[in-house]
Amino acid sequence: MPSKTQHKGSVGEHLVAKWLQEKGYLLLESNYRYLKAEIDLIMIQPPQRGGPVGDLVFIEVKWRRHADFAPPEAAVTLAKQRRLIQAAAAFMRERRLEASCCQFDVIALTGEGASLSIEHYESAFLG
Repeated sequence: MPSKTQHKGSVGEHLVAKWLQEKGYLLLESNYRYLKAEIDLIMIQPPQRGGPVGDLVFIEVKWRRHADFAPPEAAVTLAKQRRLIQAAAAFMRERRLEASCCQFDVIALTGEGASLSIEHYESAFLG
């Protein structure tokens, strides 16, 4: 049975996936696991101005009730970034997408209910 934290994380990831889909993103996979890493969401950006399909986006979602101690995005440490990059490379190899462009985004949720705020950090770190 999932812990309270795992359940909240799952709710946050679902909320973010719907939010991005409303902006034109296409969901490829959620909770992709590779070794000790998990990529919360793997999506494709919407096409730009009628052009071809956008880049692959590997998304890490972080949610904090309060940002008093540290903002949610601060939890994406250098070690976490390395694990995400490894997992993204494995995903791209498995799907034969090595030639595709990609980016790593972080989406920070702060608060709850009506006071929930969403910050989208595009290309938050380099892979």
